[in-house]
Amino acid sequence: MFFSTLIDGLSLGAIYALIALGYTMVYGIAKMLNFAHGDIIMVGALTVYYSLSVENTVLSIILAVLLPVVICTVLGIVVEKTAYKPLRGASPLAVLITAIGISYLLQGIAQLKFVFGVTPETVTNFKIPGSIFGINWSTIVTLVVAAILMIALTVFVKKSKIGRAMVAVSEDRAAAQLMGINVNAIISLTFAIGSALAAAASIFYLMQIPQVSSTLGSMPGIKAFTAAVIGGIGSIPGAMLGGILLGIIEKIALSIPALAPYTVAIEFSLLILILLVKPSGLLGKKRNEKV
Repeated sequence: MFFSTLIDGLSLGAIYALIALGYTMVYGIAKMLNFAHGDIIMVGALTVYYSLSVENTVLSIILAVLLPVVICTVLGIVVEKTAYKPLRGASPLAVLITAIGISYLLQGIAQLKFVFGVTPETVTNFKIPGSIFGINWSTIVTLVVAAILMIALTVFVKKSKIGRAMVAVSEDRAAAQLMGINVNAIISLTFAIGSALAAAASIFYLMQIPQVSSTLGSMPGIKAFTAAVIGGIGSIPGAMLGGILLGIIEKIALSIPALAPYTVAIEFSLLILILLVKPSGLLGKKRNEKV
């Protein structure tokens, strides 16, 4: 029983970690909180839902896996170019309000009748059937693929030329620009990677909770942001750790009848407790602000 709960928690935590990576990368490099990130997940989920309506089963599965990643990646770049790039030198409050506006805009578009509507719909035939050692194949695939994606991202950031440019922009944007790094291109790429990871998270999320709605991304987005803050906003390993920790705690709380109604309260209480003890998060670094 506990082993099954732990595996489910790791699987859910991996989903939160993938979403949290988008938050933490954008904050670490662009120094902004993209609160529209949760709605990128919703767009990915809607793409999965419509892809599965294709009559050819094999084609529908292929589209449901590939199309969300493509659409969300492009959407992430478009949002960055049209909404955030013009505010590059603006105050953090202006950027924050814009992010919230983009979030409501995406939800509003999804709620239009000819796009999706306001009624939640069930996603059918998307869960991988069968299990091994009592663990669903959907859970195993989620864990394996999420682990591969997180390892690949870590290697990309640490070993590739573009990854090192991302680190440079994160450390000192002005100095990176003087060294010939195209800061705007790096920020756009960061949004693209974060949005692609959000699309992957939406696919795995629907494997666990096969219901899609125009507000689907709100709660997973908030929880993933919480995970990013717990781990240390701006830290890629911190986002992974925070996501896994939050997923395990959620599943354990849900498995205990006395705690189940208070699961969300427990998660956010954990956030408050960790910030009281370590304000920069578990793996976050205290930054000295330049005056």
